[in-house]
Amino acid sequence: PEGEFSAVSAGYLHACGLRESGEIACWGRGSFGRTDAPEGVFTQVSSGTTHSCAVRESGQAVCWGMNNYGQSDAPSGTFTQVSAGAWHSCGLRESGAVECWGDDEYDQSNPSPGNYLAVSAGMRHSCGLSPMGTSCWGRRDERPLEAIAPPAAAGVVGDVSRGVSDGDTPTPTPTPTPTATYTAVSAGGFHTCALRSTGTIDCWGIGNNNRLVPPPGTFMAVSAGNSHTCALRSTGAIACWGYGANDRTMPPSGSFAALGSGPSASHTCAAASGGGVSCWGYGGTTGQTDAQTGAFSAVGAGESHSCALRSSGAVHCWGANAAGQTNAQTGAFSALSVGRGHNCGLRSTGAVHCWGANTDGQTAAQTGTFTAVSAGGSHSCGLRSTGAIECWGASGGGRTTPRAGAYTAVSAGHQHTCGIKTDGTIACWGDDTYGQAPETRSP
Repeated sequence: PEGEFSAVSAGYLHACGLRESGEIACWGRGSFGRTDAPEGVFTQVSSGTTHSCAVRESGQAVCWGMNNYGQSDAPSGTFTQVSAGAWHSCGLRESGAVECWGDDEYDQSNPSPGNYLAVSAGMRHSCGLSPMGTSCWGRRDERPLEAIAPPAAAGVVGDVSRGVSDGDTPTPTPTPTPTATYTAVSAGGFHTCALRSTGTIDCWGIGNNNRLVPPPGTFMAVSAGNSHTCALRSTGAIACWGYGANDRTMPPSGSFAALGSGPSASHTCAAASGGGVSCWGYGGTTGQTDAQTGAFSAVGAGESHSCALRSSGAVHCWGANAAGQTNAQTGAFSALSVGRGHNCGLRSTGAVHCWGANTDGQTAAQTGTFTAVSAGGSHSCGLRSTGAIECWGASGGGRTTPRAGAYTAVSAGHQHTCGIKTDGTIACWGDDTYGQAPETRSP
């Protein structure tokens, strides 16, 4: 179009420009309303695949065009910059925090923690520029594997979308003190969920079937399965989300005291407050979802079996028994964890005892004392009283090689492991194909 412009942004089959007057003009293919720019005065504009976003003079973010994933539903509040990606968008707050909305299948709308100077939304990933360098999140084959630090003695890279020219040095925004920590973590099949000290839940990893979108509200426990997750509200009610085949996201009504799924499980079990265990999801032909009677304090679900810890400390298992995973165990336990085809329990003495499938040494006898234990797909991990984590079994992808540090909790997933550090942050190791095992994660 004719006239004078101060900025321009090219999308997929359309483009938008910011006039000197602050008005926006768009041209190109107009389907989905992608060229129907809103009226008003703006400070910045960004064109994506089938939508565009802009920042008004007041700081309000506005998006238009296709909205099949919510990519045009800009949140309230003020922004200094906005970026339209393929099917998601990201904006930069005045505080330096990044907020994204829209498609989150590959975690592209789940920003890495930190303060940023600029943000850019790509196809299925996003990147932010901070005083320390570049950090990216989302689909790993579209982004760097590690953060990229700026060259020594080099100035801040110019960003024409924000009007920062080469040589300009924006004032770094101080990193805020975290207002929350993680109190529980659960590593599932290819995703991970964690409970904040505020009671809300964060999830990351593969995002198919909305498995990274927990329902609103506060919770006191969370358990991630193979492709779904369930959490226990403070009221005793259960909420589930993710892949819903075989009613695995349709928990029973009532009040429950404990629940458990597993990294290879397509079902979930919960111990009712008044006694008994109820299970839902894929039941197969082995009876792993059959209801159980009695008083139980903990419960877990494997690939085709289930186990629960009686109030007396005795372990009770049911379902498939091809590897001896439901064999009766002698003695009392203080904690129980159910893996794919094996289980691990913690004695009151701190000794760990595992049984069931041992194809990769996941049930190998461990010496010494532990304060917690977790059974994963084909590996197991335990937490020492010193805060150190030890893992054994299948080691592919580094799932049995913990990151350094002191921990308060550990959860073994299908092919990855996560632990909560003493400062309330989370560190993960192992398979990170879908971003389920980030090196560090803060609330």
